[in-house]
Amino acid sequence: MTIENRRVVITGAARDFGRTLAIAFARLGAEVYLSARSLAGAERTRDEIRALGHDRVHAFACDIGSPESVRAFADAVREHTDHVDLLINNGAAWLEGEDLLSADDEAILATTGSGATGTVLVTKYFLPLLLASAQPDIVTMVSVCGVPNFAGSSAHDAFYAAKGAQSAFTGILSKRLRERGVRVISLFPPDFDNIDPLSPEWETAPRGPENTLTAQSLVDCITFAVNQPRDCFISAFHFEPAP
Repeated sequence: MTIENRRVVITGAARDFGRTLAIAFARLGAEVYLSARSLAGAERTRDEIRALGHDRVHAFACDIGSPESVRAFADAVREHTDHVDLLINNGAAWLEGEDLLSADDEAILATTGSGATGTVLVTKYFLPLLLASAQPDIVTMVSVCGVPNFAGSSAHDAFYAAKGAQSAFTGILSKRLRERGVRVISLFPPDFDNIDPLSPEWETAPRGPENTLTAQSLVDCITFAVNQPRDCFISAFHFEPAP
């Protein structure tokens, strides 16, 4: 599967799955616009990609919980391109803890602000660039925590709240943007193995029915969805956890 020459924006790309996405999509031939809260973090991932021989990668600082920062990010990307083909809403803060009282107010605000408000803001400010594309897609990494009545995670209640908000937002957006040709795709994965895409294990990781979901499979799901003909609107991927 390929996304050759598509222009892809990825948030939260300094580490973890965001970094994996940036490296994977660059390898697939995309021009990647990646962001992280710190410019140094984004540039670190950019430099890793350039070391692989992929020059069409750009790094930006963006605090997705800040409207001013999101606007500046979108404006900076607009200086490089007149359209974006794929927006991947990956950035979101994780918060651990099964006791509501275990987190302070600042952690709760950061968690809900990045996961809920951040997703809305990034989508809002990149929508004009997406509408200028002939093949616009929005992919959001939600979580199984965004599935109603799911209770199998050690995440804090605020993280559940943020993911529930993401799910509701992408659900209505999928319906409202369809008539404008924008596909909105949400992923609801359980915990998964995020193997370093630059390690030998990336190619050899076991992916049998008894194994934990891998980052490789999530990347494959995204590329599968965006490579479908434009009459194919896949709204969501839901995953069964490993037994």
